[in-house]
Amino acid sequence: MPPARRRAPARNGASAKSPDETATETPEATEVSLPRRAAAPRKKQQPQPASHSRGKKATAEPESEPEDEDEVVEEEEEEAGAPGADDQDEDEQPTAGRSAAAETEAPLVRLRFNEPLSWRPGKPIPTEELIRRLGALSQELSDLDQETFDTEPLAKVAKELASHNLLNHKDKGVKAFAAACLVDILCLCAPNAPFTQTQLKDVFGLFITSVLPALQDPSNTYDAQHKYVLHSLAEVRSIVLLNDLDNSDALQLQLFSSLFDAISAPKNISGGRLPTDVEHDISDVLISLIEEGPNVPPKVVDVIMAQFLRAAAPGALRDKGVPDKDELDRYQSTLLLKEEPPAYQMAKLICQTCADKMTRSVAQYFSDVIIDFSGVGGNNAGNGNRLAGKGGKLGSDDEEEEDEGLNGPSESDLREMKKAHLLLRELWRAAPQVLSNVVPQLEAELSADNVYLRKLASETLGDMIAGIGAAGPPPLPTLDPAAYPPLRLTDDLAAPASDSILTTPTSPHSFAQSHPHVYQSFINRKNDKSALIRTAWVTAAGYILSTSAGGIGLSREEETVLVFGLKDKLADSDEKVRLAAVKAIEAFSFRDVIAKLAPHGGVSKEGSVLSNLADRCRDRKSHVRVEAMALLGKLWAAATGELAAGDEAVTAALGGVPTRIFSTIYANDLELNLLVDRIAYEYLVPLSYPAIKKAQKATNGRGSQQQKSAAAGGIDADAIRAERILLLVRSLDAGAKRAFFSLQSRQPQFSSIVDGFLKQCEAYNGGVGEDGKRAAPSLEKSIQYLSQFFPDAAKVRADLQRFAKLNDRRSYQLIRFVIGPEYDFTTMFRAMKELVKKVQGTNSSTILDTLLPLLYRSGCIMFNRSHLTTIMEYSKGGHDDNAAIANEMLKEVSHRNPGLFKTTIGELCKELATQAPTETRENDPIVIDSLKACSSYAAKYPTEVPRDRKFVQAWINFAVYGRPEKAAKYAVNILLATKDEKSMVSATELAQKVTKDYKFDSPRFLNKLVTVSQLALFAPSVIANAEDDLRKQAMDILRTVRTSASARDPDWADDADLDDEGKAKVLCLKFLVQQLLGTKDLDEAKKDAKNIVRFLIKFVVQDGEATKSKDTPKHHRARLRLAAAQSVLKICADRRFDEMLSPADFNTISLVTQDPQPQVRRGFIEKLQKYLVTGKLRPRFYTIIFLAAFEPVTEFRNQVETWIRSRTRHFQEAKQNVLEGVIARLISLLAHHPDYSADADDLVDHARYIIFFLSNVATESSLGLINKYAERVKQTLDGIDAEKSENLYVLSDLTQATIRKFQQRKGWIFETYADKVGVPQGLYSPLPSHDVALEIARKQYIPEGVEDRLDDLLKAAERKKKRKSGDDYHLQHDAAQHAAKRAKTASSSRPSGPSRSASHSKPAAPSGGASAPRKSASSAAKPKPSGPKRVAKPSAARARASSPRIPDSERRRSGRAAVATQHSYMERDSDEDDEEMLDGVAEWEYLKSDDDASGKPRDAGGRRRQSKSGDVRASSGAAGDSIWGRSLRQASDSEDDGGDDE
Repeated sequence: MPPARRRAPARNGASAKSPDETATETPEATEVSLPRRAAAPRKKQQPQPASHSRGKKATAEPESEPEDEDEVVEEEEEEAGAPGADDQDEDEQPTAGRSAAAETEAPLVRLRFNEPLSWRPGKPIPTEELIRRLGALSQELSDLDQETFDTEPLAKVAKELASHNLLNHKDKGVKAFAAACLVDILCLCAPNAPFTQTQLKDVFGLFITSVLPALQDPSNTYDAQHKYVLHSLAEVRSIVLLNDLDNSDALQLQLFSSLFDAISAPKNISGGRLPTDVEHDISDVLISLIEEGPNVPPKVVDVIMAQFLRAAAPGALRDKGVPDKDELDRYQSTLLLKEEPPAYQMAKLICQTCADKMTRSVAQYFSDVIIDFSGVGGNNAGNGNRLAGKGGKLGSDDEEEEDEGLNGPSESDLREMKKAHLLLRELWRAAPQVLSNVVPQLEAELSADNVYLRKLASETLGDMIAGIGAAGPPPLPTLDPAAYPPLRLTDDLAAPASDSILTTPTSPHSFAQSHPHVYQSFINRKNDKSALIRTAWVTAAGYILSTSAGGIGLSREEETVLVFGLKDKLADSDEKVRLAAVKAIEAFSFRDVIAKLAPHGGVSKEGSVLSNLADRCRDRKSHVRVEAMALLGKLWAAATGELAAGDEAVTAALGGVPTRIFSTIYANDLELNLLVDRIAYEYLVPLSYPAIKKAQKATNGRGSQQQKSAAAGGIDADAIRAERILLLVRSLDAGAKRAFFSLQSRQPQFSSIVDGFLKQCEAYNGGVGEDGKRAAPSLEKSIQYLSQFFPDAAKVRADLQRFAKLNDRRSYQLIRFVIGPEYDFTTMFRAMKELVKKVQGTNSSTILDTLLPLLYRSGCIMFNRSHLTTIMEYSKGGHDDNAAIANEMLKEVSHRNPGLFKTTIGELCKELATQAPTETRENDPIVIDSLKACSSYAAKYPTEVPRDRKFVQAWINFAVYGRPEKAAKYAVNILLATKDEKSMVSATELAQKVTKDYKFDSPRFLNKLVTVSQLALFAPSVIANAEDDLRKQAMDILRTVRTSASARDPDWADDADLDDEGKAKVLCLKFLVQQLLGTKDLDEAKKDAKNIVRFLIKFVVQDGEATKSKDTPKHHRARLRLAAAQSVLKICADRRFDEMLSPADFNTISLVTQDPQPQVRRGFIEKLQKYLVTGKLRPRFYTIIFLAAFEPVTEFRNQVETWIRSRTRHFQEAKQNVLEGVIARLISLLAHHPDYSADADDLVDHARYIIFFLSNVATESSLGLINKYAERVKQTLDGIDAEKSENLYVLSDLTQATIRKFQQRKGWIFETYADKVGVPQGLYSPLPSHDVALEIARKQYIPEGVEDRLDDLLKAAERKKKRKSGDDYHLQHDAAQHAAKRAKTASSSRPSGPSRSASHSKPAAPSGGASAPRKSASSAAKPKPSGPKRVAKPSAARARASSPRIPDSERRRSGRAAVATQHSYMERDSDEDDEEMLDGVAEWEYLKSDDDASGKPRDAGGRRRQSKSGDVRASSGAAGDSIWGRSLRQASDSEDDGGDDE
């Protein structure tokens, strides 16, 4: 076949006649006309220069290259003599002129072919001959020109070509050549086709069913003829004749389907795509057909729409419908197409080119699918499966489905709707102009009653606004916590998150501007009543923000609305919404978080998005907590580069993340603690950090890839990791830092426990043999002990038992590598990796859920010996903030785990020796922490500290010349660590130096004071000769004021701001205590102890004043009060001297908890907590902590409450009723409180102490025991002051009433405690007679109306608790939650609470009865004139002047309602309390109370604190300051007897 000629536009379809003649000429009725406008090529179409050969020989030749085709065309144009081969020039030439020229220049050419193409029945033309004839005809027709050809002879040939025998011939070649001839005839005869309607329908049937589908296989023998037919239909646009045929919808449907199939799935072709010219011709054919047609058949619209679903993710079109985004496997992204499929591109081009026609058709299409199915339009009838599959095939052709009734869309309808909405997403990306009439239908769906329809519409609109198509959202950004170097905002923008254009969010227009009303309707869905809709909305909002609305961008107002909506949904009441909000933020890259979320506030700004995200760390639901904390950990890890560089925006946004994470430790929840461990070692400081980017793959399987990569890059991985740890600690606030260090402090204990467990596993030997059986009980005890630290104890026991049965000795050794402090980080990390791999290869791989958390807690990970070198380097100074942090870490390591210094102690000592001060040179103050680290190590490993003379001299120099003076303490500790003869010689040398010129004005006197204090404790013999002089000098300093008080004095001064006089006085108090504790003679020590305690109490009572002139500065007095109170605790921590603190003095020292200065209160309570946790103080000191109920600093009060609940839980697990018995001591303490009075308002104030106690201690099982103690108080006399016994009875009744109200509000079942209980002797004494006991028991002591006001007090406390604690109370266990819900329904059927009287029957006073009418809230808050009151406890008068101030007395209650152990409890604080008091009053001996010195009642006006009248109270125990101690006798002459009395 010769090359195809390039026809001029007039020859392609326009008649040679003038437009007027053509308009008046009427074709025959049997012919179909080709519209004139269809004959001219569109301006957008580019001419196709491809040549097509015909015949058998031609088909075997390869296609010509485009360049050759252009040359051929140019040659043809030159031979034809057409001046200017330009189509544009030809278009400009008038048609009429060309027709006239053609008629005058040459005669018309006639067809020379005259061979028959039809045959009689039974005598067919052989196929080869028929192909030859058709080939010859095709060759001739292709050479003809419409302008010079006479079309009349074509009628016969056209008739033969349109014959049934030829069109339905079985040979493909015959059909191919016949089709080629037919398209030429249509071209030559345009605009009048020489066929009838029936013939033309058969002709197009040949094209559509046989020729065009064959384009799918370019290797077909007749592919050239197929392409020729397609090119002619596209160029001449004769395809538009299909629109003139009757009932041509089926043919059009088949045409679209076959061409889409051909272009989407070509066969036998490299590259997977048809040639570009074929794709172009196919698109021209389809576009021409749509443009020239009156409308697009609905089923053709189905096929076009189905092509857009080729972009959908794998599995998105299954029967289950569109899967949730969360369910798509992130690793299936490789299955997605990387570019738009050809059929997709063609459908996109059709919609964009034929926008007007397609807009109407698409609107009708979605009206049928969406409106009918959703019922928005009022029609619930199903419409069948309108959507085609990916291959363009239609679904079922059922005319009508069963009526859905009134129940809404069926499952099949919902599936179809999901597909339709998936299509809308892709259409918005590809051709948004065709959706102008569809978007309002989505808005109608947003208001549908059906929840699933609203959800579908919300998801669809959200994805459309974000530019997300059918392929789904882009992959989540990669935030690798172990990546090194970390991200920087100044780095080049990273590569797109998706390598597929289909998953790259793209929005061609701003949806908010194109459809503002619909956009606002979508925004309003954030407050939908359904949690499903809110979940869909917050997910969509996250994508809109993270993609910047598909790359179009958001206005400031639009972005703010979405950010605030995201913030609100993070605090939604439904857990699914909160989880979706957390996951929505996961779609943000690090830059997006800083640029879009951080400007609205960081994690430390309450109410911001990031702050609300951090609040989810304490969410009530476990899965929300896990996701939120993991996301925060990844964000902080990604931000470490900017945090280390000090970027202010990043620091403000994410700097507080570690604080929020580690603060959850205070929730005291086992599951939360486990989660914090995981976040710390997998996100904040991952074990694999630093993972060097683009690191080469290891050449062998041994060793750590991380370490090899680091070595290859020339970096120190240990140093980088240590810097990350320093940055982490630097980011913590004081509370979180304590939590962090407490987690690290447990490592040595856990390490020891795990090592013991391994030894028992080895002895168990997998349960084999007699030895193994004997070891089983011990192993079970260890497992039982370890399981108590995990939330799922049963699973932990099962996992550890399976591990023991594995009996893998290599695993035992690997664990020892992890937990041993002597192994470096590389060894530890390799061992852990090998252990994980080994366990995963067994059938018990699930035991890793227990092993890994156990190794996190027992392994040397953070505080590893590999990190110490870097930390010590930073501690030397010159590293800004890291120096202080490094020293603090060294101090913690030395205190918690000094064994880590084994490999570095020599280097540490050398460094300290080089920095030791001299008389002329001071040391750098920053080395004090290194010195403390060395001191702690020396205390544990005294023989491993260097003992050379130069080191001894260095310690002496630190003691004498060190700055600050605390250096002397650590230097003396190191010097005396070995406690051998050599150390005593060095101590003697040091004592001689410091006792020389020992007076206040001497140089470095503070160092001398600290040194003699330490020597008095550890080596009193070396200062024995100077002991009296030292004590006398200390007393002189304490009684002398060298700096007079002034109005400008601050209320408090920290160590750095305190002057030398203030420091000296504090150190003198410490010296007196150290000297006492260092006394070996017990009798002599007790004598001194009694007087020293009295002297210290005087400082507390007299407001820190010890001089007659009363002119000590305020900040000195505050420091002395704190030092004296802490010194009393230190003395009592020694069990030899605990009895020296009388009950009256105990009450006095307790009031430091309510000191006016917050620093004094905090310092005293923290020291008290430290001694109580370590078991150094007796349980009676727990009473003091409950006076913090009126602590005005909310944060500190919350910490105290958390600590109390922690201790309560500790004692519950140990099955010890320690804190329950404290209520008896608390009643006594409150009875002697200076603010006590029998006034109703003051009693309500005192009830707040009891509520504070119950909220933090009481459980459902222990409430009966607490009530039992309260009842027993009413059966005694006051052992401190018998005249105040009525105070006890009033408070006893008040406590019982409060317990009843508390129990009723909690909805707990009250269980009476049946066993006997005792009360502490010294605080209580027996009643004089049985009659007195009965009289007291029958009387109700609390005033009328007080009990009713307790309800209002409890309600107010609960409201404040809820406002304060947020989600903390949701961390309780479900049992306690359900118990609280039983209050309203079960209170009528349960006992109303503990009886009002003692165990025997007593009549109840009517004023206190449970059925007494309750007073209104207004009467409960009756105003009263205000008066002065101390700071710590607001006066009742002031509280009544406004609304009652209710403390956060019940921040969380424990949900563990363990059954109380039925034991008799008795406090045993001293030898006097060993004898238990009898339960029955009649059995008591009626003795008169002794009036000795220790139990003598105190004068109510003798206290330091301001009473309601504002008087200053003096000490009662200091009547006549007795000469105490052997050296004090010498100093007594200068002291005025009784000078301290009132």
